[in-house]
Amino acid sequence: MNVDVMTRPAVLILLGPPGAGKGTQARMLQEKFGLVQLSTGDLLRAAVAAGTPAGKQAKAVMDAGGLVSDEIVIAILNDRIAAEDCRNGVILDGFPRTTVQAQALDDLLSSTGQKINAAISLEVDDSAMVERISGRSTCAGCGEGYHDTFKPPHNGACVKCGSTELTRRADDRAETVASRLEAYHAQTAPLIAYYKAAGVLKSVDAMAEIDKVAGDMASVVRSVIG
Repeated sequence: MNVDVMTRPAVLILLGPPGAGKGTQARMLQEKFGLVQLSTGDLLRAAVAAGTPAGKQAKAVMDAGGLVSDEIVIAILNDRIAAEDCRNGVILDGFPRTTVQAQALDDLLSSTGQKINAAISLEVDDSAMVERISGRSTCAGCGEGYHDTFKPPHNGACVKCGSTELTRRADDRAETVASRLEAYHAQTAPLIAYYKAAGVLKSVDAMAEIDKVAGDMASVVRSVIG
């Protein structure tokens, strides 16, 4: 694996709606730059499993049916970023979700001499995204993925196993996708403004081919790391 060398740990934030390719792009950046992708859910589960002080706090809250506070999430994130495997930096996916969380993250990083290098917004066309996601289906026999427009099954059958039973997730209905996109834009708009004001917002066209998006993402990372 050819990893680009960084002179200091990088902190990147990925912003983008469901289906924009955040997970795929994060994995590619992780491989290219030696970064570690961190999601809130994974962080919480790992901290609880490890029995860290913050993890024990989180477990108590979750066991009681409550929502884990921003303070606990920040404490868990602080522990994780300090780990040896994060020496090149991290990609935050799903955090922060609010400007209050963004400010708390800034405070945490400032206390350790770090900063947000870039908040990368994967820009999408909503109508195209609805078509992209709502057309997806999966072979019930082998799990092969299909799309009504971009990768249709052959004569209604899976090309791998021949099954004619294709399933479509309830979340992939056009109305549901449109609703999720609307909710995402409403939730993320303040963060877009926050990071734009901070001078770290970068935008990438997520509607391009995966390799083109990956190249643009890598160019952004190279432009902001020291």
